[in-house]
Amino acid sequence: MTVKTEGSAPAVQWFDVEADCSGQRIDNYLMSRLKGAPRTLIYRKLRKGEIRVNKGRIKPDYRVQNGDRIRVPPMRLPEPGQPAKASNSLAQTLESAVLFENDELIIINKPSGLAVHGGSGVSLGMIEALRQIRPQAHFLELVHRLDRDTSGCVMVAKQRSTLRGLHEALRNGKVTKIYYALVHGEWSKRKLKVDAPLKKNELKSGERMVKVSGDGKVSLTEYRVLRRFNDCTLVEAKPITGRTHQIRVHCQFAGHPILGDAKYGEDAANSAMRQQGLRRLFLHAAELKVRLPKTGQQITVSAPLEKPLLQLLNQLGSVVSYD
Repeated sequence: MTVKTEGSAPAVQWFDVEADCSGQRIDNYLMSRLKGAPRTLIYRKLRKGEIRVNKGRIKPDYRVQNGDRIRVPPMRLPEPGQPAKASNSLAQTLESAVLFENDELIIINKPSGLAVHGGSGVSLGMIEALRQIRPQAHFLELVHRLDRDTSGCVMVAKQRSTLRGLHEALRNGKVTKIYYALVHGEWSKRKLKVDAPLKKNELKSGERMVKVSGDGKVSLTEYRVLRRFNDCTLVEAKPITGRTHQIRVHCQFAGHPILGDAKYGEDAANSAMRQQGLRRLFLHAAELKVRLPKTGQQITVSAPLEKPLLQLLNQLGSVVSYD
């Protein structure tokens, strides 16, 4: 329910959470209702305590519950325009990138450079494009997110119950995610994990930055060396926790930033790899192991590396082995 004041000035808005929305993160819940609101604006209002749930302050990772009453302060939002139209090329790319699909879930091998959702200067993301090319689908929602430059496995729920079930599985550590990362330098085979708390900050520009901090959230990533090259290493990264930019910051903290990482990487190393053809962040969500909420079926889905990454690995040395 929305309450408006008279006149053209922005009004306080009220939302009553219904049962089928229970379990959603509050930022995602509000993004779907405050059309045109930048995610950074919603985060800022949440952090300042201007958005209240049941008259109290909550954190941006709060999950709404059935019956919650949400107060949103007056916000001047841009007039909603016509959404960008997914091109035939993008439609074909997404359809060909489907790795798994049944009546409750789609898993897509997202290409690097495609945002998972629109906003913050992105007019059309993967989920918006998917809804356009699947108009018959009554429900399509992201289960989790990948950074724009990261490629690989992304889950999209086709049922509200599936979304809730997978969110619970993610919170309880029952979804296994495996990533491949090409990092600068020689990663020691003895370094099997990085256990360093992470704290999220927002710059004045609205850009998110994450750093290791004693007052940050507990964060753990397990690592395994896959292949060594000249002054770089292909590693497998398994995040045990699910913090923003976790793998990227943990690699940087370990002294081996991911190659192609413009935010947390080393300029000299990135420049040298660009000379060899690397034009993107070398981070790939290679595998997902998850139990489907509806049937209880355990599935393992693997996403092949994009051709340019395979070509780069072959160029750096002999054909890579993931043993």
